[in-house]
Amino acid sequence: MTDRTAIVVGGGIGGLTAAAALKGKGWRVTLLERARSLDPVGAGLALGPNALRALDTLGLGDPVRELAAFQGDGGIRRASGTWLSRTSAEAATARYGDPTVLLMRAALVDLLVERLDDDEKLLGTTVTGVDPDHGIVRTDDGEEHEADLIVAADGIHSPLRRTLFPDHPEPRYAGVTAWRFVVDAEVAPAPSETWGRGLVFGVMPLAGNRVYCYATAVAPAGASAPDGEKAELTRLFGSWHAPIPELVGKAGPILRNDVRYLDEPLPAMHRGKVALLGDAAHPMTPNLGQGACQAVEDGIVLAHEMTGGGGLPAYTRARLPRTSAIVKRSAGIARLTRLSNPVAVAGRDAAIRAMGLLGPTALLRQADSVFTWTPPAAPGPAGPTGPAGTTGPADPAGPAGTAATG
Repeated sequence: MTDRTAIVVGGGIGGLTAAAALKGKGWRVTLLERARSLDPVGAGLALGPNALRALDTLGLGDPVRELAAFQGDGGIRRASGTWLSRTSAEAATARYGDPTVLLMRAALVDLLVERLDDDEKLLGTTVTGVDPDHGIVRTDDGEEHEADLIVAADGIHSPLRRTLFPDHPEPRYAGVTAWRFVVDAEVAPAPSETWGRGLVFGVMPLAGNRVYCYATAVAPAGASAPDGEKAELTRLFGSWHAPIPELVGKAGPILRNDVRYLDEPLPAMHRGKVALLGDAAHPMTPNLGQGACQAVEDGIVLAHEMTGGGGLPAYTRARLPRTSAIVKRSAGIARLTRLSNPVAVAGRDAAIRAMGLLGPTALLRQADSVFTWTPPAAPGPAGPTGPAGTTGPADPAGPAGTAATG
């Protein structure tokens, strides 16, 4: 296998996972990244049981589990603080074998980067073109790099996706903008997601007495706060239940970005010798906390199918239906969070509350089809599941409030 070569374009979570997985199966890997260092962009991310299982194949699942800080009750609340639905990390572990782990994006990037040697990373290198039929990428230094496999992990605005599928619609605006920041806290608050009229605020404890916060609000695309994003968050959430105003008051650097997703799935996740992966293949809203998780799954499945599996056609068959369904479902939850009409909001909240009254596993059950996935050739997880490498039961209908951290 050492004569097989792969070029990975993009040093995000998905690109690094693919590079590590391919290298682990004997491929000679080169990572091309336009940034001059692999400093992660973003604050926190969520890794569900499905992603932890995928990372287990690289020997990285347990190091990530050690960073878990999500314990006790959590769920969905109203702006007043009233709980609409509650569950717990313990219930998730009992059902899926793992809870969802919230961690700093940098922590996962560091674990993945350690799997690559310095000479396997070409930083400060921008890809300017690709020839999918011959497996060639062109870079801004005038060089051509040829490989048996090219992995396009170049993000939501992927130039390589546009090259492979030039007539496909670009990701569309979901109607909401998102903010993210991390603060220190002496006492970790309860993990929760609070829903209001067109507004969401998430509070997730991290290891080391830190708290990851995220928020979304209905806003025009491209908007920004004239007096700063902290002032905007104070206006939107300053009267909400504790500790939200306090956390906003502590915020330092705040990231803001418009939320976009690929409304129409790609016809395939490959063309020629190029595989699309992560946000380059299936950008999604963050409402299921599955953006990074699906990129990790992509990288593991790609390495499997390219090493004794069915190649790129099998990769598309394995990944396109699953990721398309998750993109659609996550966008559906985003639409629920955009509701602002008082009658519609009351109906939405009543439905979530009714689900919560069914017990602590009712909310969890909505995630079965996402969380019960297993990597190819891996044993199935505890709890309800389908065959290895599949998604388990059919996707149940209904709202599911999960971390908007993808």
